[in-house]
Amino acid sequence: MKIAFVSTRGIPNNYGGFEQFAEYISVGLVERGHDVTVYSPKFHPYKDNEYKGVHLKHIYSPELWMGSSIGSFFYDFFSLKDALKKEKFDIIYEAGYTSIIPAYIWFNVKNIKSPIITTNMDGLEYKRTKFGALVRKFIFWEEKMAVKHSHYLIADNMGIHDYYKEKYGKSSHYLAYGADIHDDYDETLLSEFGLLANNYYLIVARMEPENNIEMAIRGYLKSKENGVRPLILVGKTNTPFAKELLKKYGNEKAVRFLGGIYDFKKLNSVRYFSYAYFHGHSVGGTNPSLLEAMASNCFMLAHDNIFNKAVLGDNAFYYNSDVQVTDLLNRMDMCIPEKSKMVNANLDKIRSEYSWSHLVDLHEEYFKWLMQDNGKNRTNE
Repeated sequence: MKIAFVSTRGIPNNYGGFEQFAEYISVGLVERGHDVTVYSPKFHPYKDNEYKGVHLKHIYSPELWMGSSIGSFFYDFFSLKDALKKEKFDIIYEAGYTSIIPAYIWFNVKNIKSPIITTNMDGLEYKRTKFGALVRKFIFWEEKMAVKHSHYLIADNMGIHDYYKEKYGKSSHYLAYGADIHDDYDETLLSEFGLLANNYYLIVARMEPENNIEMAIRGYLKSKENGVRPLILVGKTNTPFAKELLKKYGNEKAVRFLGGIYDFKKLNSVRYFSYAYFHGHSVGGTNPSLLEAMASNCFMLAHDNIFNKAVLGDNAFYYNSDVQVTDLLNRMDMCIPEKSKMVNANLDKIRSEYSWSHLVDLHEEYFKWLMQDNGKNRTNE
């Protein structure tokens, strides 16, 4: 099969979830004999036209001077134009929908018979509170347009799958992200951050309201764990919400903002040696950082929503308010006996359901099904 991945910021991965996914899946598909192209912005530091057998198409993106919010619309438009007009792909995999919809409408992809276009719907983007009311309304319209114009839909979480079925009466194919289990954790790396093994709570997240970071902070500060084991936050501190958190809690001795950690070995070691890990993401999808925390032996304390429960099941303790966070931390001596069982169960789930080799197999099977289905079960018909 000849397959294209569109709307990522290119490979090798320098950015995040979709890029990590594109790298693992594209390389894996090439190893199985398929012809795969990943579209990449020209500003990506990797300039070669091939990476581990994957073809790279370097497309102009004005993001560096226009900003990602606007620039990504142009980049996606130019990428899709190239994929439709200059190449003869069997399948185009669209990573997310929020900046591709104008191109979908312009090129009338709804009525294109070939190539087959399948869209990963990501999370419930219109619920992200970092966006203003008008932007959220626009993104909700984009969601509807993605359902209307895409040939097929992908959901990376069963909660997302159920949402599209209930909201639009449309089927989607469940295909998750992946994670690797490592064995190179290094306790000596903690000294750089002033941390002691198994003696801190951890949050690794984008500093945005929908990740419920402040809920965890407030609950922690009211608990008996305040000052016993510090609460460590990892993530960029240059967002408006991060600056607000720093203003409110930056002087709390037991709450420490480390900023971003971009060395993966260091980050995995910080995860591995944590006492417990807060995962507060709440707007949908299978978050890559959740899988990475599970793969790093983290003891999970998770926000109570259908998306996190779809991944973690019974192998986490849940909260949905700062009061519940406080109660949970005050009962940690009762929770800790469950730690080993839950951690091992989550590791088993990574091995069986979220390993990259398994997900390459699932994506290959899905792409073969798309070719065989040949439009019979298209979402937009």
